Amino acid sequence: MNSDINVDSLKLNVPASVSSFVNGKTVQHKDPYRIRIINPSDESVVTELLEADETLVNEAVCSAKDAFAAGIWSRVAIDKRQSVLLRCAALIREHAAELAAMDTLCVGLPYHHSTLPQVFAAAAWFQYFASFIETLEEDLYRQLPNTKTLVTREPVGVVGLFSPWNIPLMSAALKLSAALAFGNCCVLKPSEQSPWATVRLVELLHEAGLPDGVVNVVNGRGVVTGAALSNHPDVRAISFTGGGKAGSLIAAQASKRFAKVTMELGGKSANIIFDDADLDQALDAALVAIFSNNGQGCLAGSRILVQNGIADKFIADFVARSEKIRIGNPFDKTTDLGPLSSKAHMERVLSYVDIVQSEGGEILSGGCRATGFEQGFYVQPTVARVNDNNTRVCQEEIFGPFVTFLSFDTAEQAIAIANDTRYGLTAYLWTNDLQRALNVADHLNSGYVLINTTMQREKNAPFGGFNDSGIDREGGKYSMHFFTEPKTTVIPLAKININKLGDTS
Repeated sequence: MNSDINVDSLKLNVPASVSSFVNGKTVQHKDPYRIRIINPSDESVVTELLEADETLVNEAVCSAKDAFAAGIWSRVAIDKRQSVLLRCAALIREHAAELAAMDTLCVGLPYHHSTLPQVFAAAAWFQYFASFIETLEEDLYRQLPNTKTLVTREPVGVVGLFSPWNIPLMSAALKLSAALAFGNCCVLKPSEQSPWATVRLVELLHEAGLPDGVVNVVNGRGVVTGAALSNHPDVRAISFTGGGKAGSLIAAQASKRFAKVTMELGGKSANIIFDDADLDQALDAALVAIFSNNGQGCLAGSRILVQNGIADKFIADFVARSEKIRIGNPFDKTTDLGPLSSKAHMERVLSYVDIVQSEGGEILSGGCRATGFEQGFYVQPTVARVNDNNTRVCQEEIFGPFVTFLSFDTAEQAIAIANDTRYGLTAYLWTNDLQRALNVADHLNSGYVLINTTMQREKNAPFGGFNDSGIDREGGKYSMHFFTEPKTTVIPLAKININKLGDTS
């Protein structure tokens, strides 16, 4: 593709509004609450979102419940499900440019380096779970004499799926592909900031052959649409990716009816760099870990811990490189860092500059809106250095291109600092000492540890966090465990003796 993408050349059919999608049809609202979707690159209005109220959410859940009861998806042969999932993967790839542009317009993520790769990752998840269900096995036990005990897995039923704004399509695709592969019917609630591509994804699913009612989309704010979905008595499982505050409210409501939940929440991940590491690779990776996706990632390496002997030079090199990061139009191929997702979010990220300074830290670089932009929510990559991990900048998730440096002497100190957080999603570790790497990894309170590498997502492995970073896991068999229920069937092979209660003969 050319360096700059002309959005008009993509021939996007920008709708006047984005609605919900229920029982195979776009919902025609009557006087709905409207939410403007703002392009963070130039502050123009992309389109409007029409909010689903409690009544409409109930219609969506009932549609999914009816479809599940009818067995039009849950009881079809596995090869039929596979064909739909694989066809959807092909359609996603076919429409990749369109889908990526939709997400970029809504949240400002770089087209070439964020949304386009995420679209292809979305297709890969549909292909992966289509293959996964081909290998499903049933368990047979023979411990009881003259008896076979069969364990099968059945879909949960109606599941609620909540996807975030920072990886809009990919997150929705991961959840949908897994839930559908195992026969569930779904109600999907995208973020109100980035619903457009996700609705288009569901349209492509229907084009691929998905029956009406199996997947429904409800759009709106969390306090209205999200609350109605999470509180609905017929939603038997909820998969949520987003902020901790919303996650805790949803989990509390789900627990009242014993619904299952899996949650991927926030992070404050440590990136630990020892003095024997490949420092060139560690530097490249540290920049990617915090500044990719515009710094808006729960798995960002936002606390960089550097061993004292190399700290000053490493930090100086990091600052020099961060000041050369190319800020610009998210459709420009040379752009490294686009705008933040909204004005409110930009203001929140920049508020931490004063917090760092008030707590005795130092801003080494950045800390301001980027110059040269008449409009848009562009900020400079910001680098801070502090002496205490108990500062707010080290304890609170900033969710932007804002990184904090700390230093340490020993592996034990690095582990203590890394674990001194209420989060525990990911951790990065750089050293050429394999024994030390494995020992440190064993002691890190993180759900996903990466040694001498940037983020790589193994689809078979569980992904999720400890503590405030979430509940349960998704990926491979872990998604299967969440989106299915085990059923045990006991089959005697001979007539059994039963006590004859009440028989006095």
